[in-house]
Amino acid sequence: MNERDSEAVAAQLVAKGYALAPSEAVADVILLNTCSVRDAAEQKALGKMRALAAETRRHRPGVLLGFLGCMAQSRGQELLDRLPDVDLVVGTQKLHRTAEYLDDLLAGRREKVCDTAEESGSEATIREHLLDGNAPDKSPTAFVSIMQGCNQRCTFCIVPFTRGAERSRPIEDIVAECRQLVTGGVKEVTLLGQIVTSYGRRQSGERDGKSAFVRLLEAVQAIDGLERIRFTSPHPKGYGEDLVEAYGRLEKLCESGHVPAQSGSDTVLKRMHRGYTRQRFVELVRMLRQARPGIGITTDLIVGFPGETEDEFEETLSLAREVEFDNAFVFKYSNRRGTPAAAMPDPVAAEVIEERHARLLGLINQIAGEHGRRFVGRRVQVLVEGPSRKNPARLEGRTRCNRIVVFEGERRHRGQLLDVQVERASAFTLYGTPAFVNLD
Repeated sequence: MNERDSEAVAAQLVAKGYALAPSEAVADVILLNTCSVRDAAEQKALGKMRALAAETRRHRPGVLLGFLGCMAQSRGQELLDRLPDVDLVVGTQKLHRTAEYLDDLLAGRREKVCDTAEESGSEATIREHLLDGNAPDKSPTAFVSIMQGCNQRCTFCIVPFTRGAERSRPIEDIVAECRQLVTGGVKEVTLLGQIVTSYGRRQSGERDGKSAFVRLLEAVQAIDGLERIRFTSPHPKGYGEDLVEAYGRLEKLCESGHVPAQSGSDTVLKRMHRGYTRQRFVELVRMLRQARPGIGITTDLIVGFPGETEDEFEETLSLAREVEFDNAFVFKYSNRRGTPAAAMPDPVAAEVIEERHARLLGLINQIAGEHGRRFVGRRVQVLVEGPSRKNPARLEGRTRCNRIVVFEGERRHRGQLLDVQVERASAFTLYGTPAFVNLD
């Protein structure tokens, strides 16, 4: 979501005549788009801004510095008070005002700006994309924000406080944005929301046995030229029968599902206020795999939630073994001020959290490696995204089940769907050779 928001703000600035600087060392405006999900993210942003403020104060005192996003929303004026070199603080519902505020600051109409107020209709303002139809390195993939906010209120999560209540865009607006992206060369869109499966629940609800989210998937599926659809991040409660059935029916919907479990223990899930049981989660994964054989299932898991016992943690390990996730984002519990979990008794010691994190991560890596080796010798379809991040001499893309594939290829293949013969695999990456059709 932050990547998408950053891209939209940059696109708005470019549209107003600003130019993207090649690096922060020569930029006239430096904005940090922040995350508040974990304390480490906030501390990293604060440390980065302190370093930028010290450097610009000494060598380039005219540079404007600003915070955007979730930490800006939650801390607001406090950031200006703590860091007097910062000029701008813009919250999550005001990102579309960034260019306007920068103009005011540069023109001297204001000395400082802090805006974290709610704004009706803000969910429909993030539409701009940095697309250049003539650029040889344009991305064939794009994020499309379909809603903002969250009503779930998990006890560990600060997102409802930083993103506000759920607000969904109309289907026709989202489809128009997707069509524009496809015209610009995009082949794959990822639909974004804090809980994306809650899309339109309050505005339009269920019709003919289909949720608003499934109706949106059907509308995006109908766009000519679009090859793939993904979405993130859902909630297990949002996987109704209609969405499970859509996986078997909508051919453009990739066989990839990110289903955040957070814990394998029913007692921990209850303290987290997640609204489902371990049994329900396992049954959901079974239904998805039955509806779409070969689907890649990934998840989020938290270790060290307040009061987590060794037995409760062992239940998370056993869930990972039972489900055999293709990948998992394993997080150490981070205390967020103002959340119900912050006041819960029996916090888990830091050294215990570290040990459990390492144990769970080791198991996830082991299972992912076993899954990866199953691809060796197989042919997979890859959407070529561009040069490999680790070896720019090679290309990189993703399978429909969301496995990264690295292979030899040429720049002209970017944006194409290629079959690749997998020759070897690591835990999370496949390596192979394009399997071109021999027409002789």
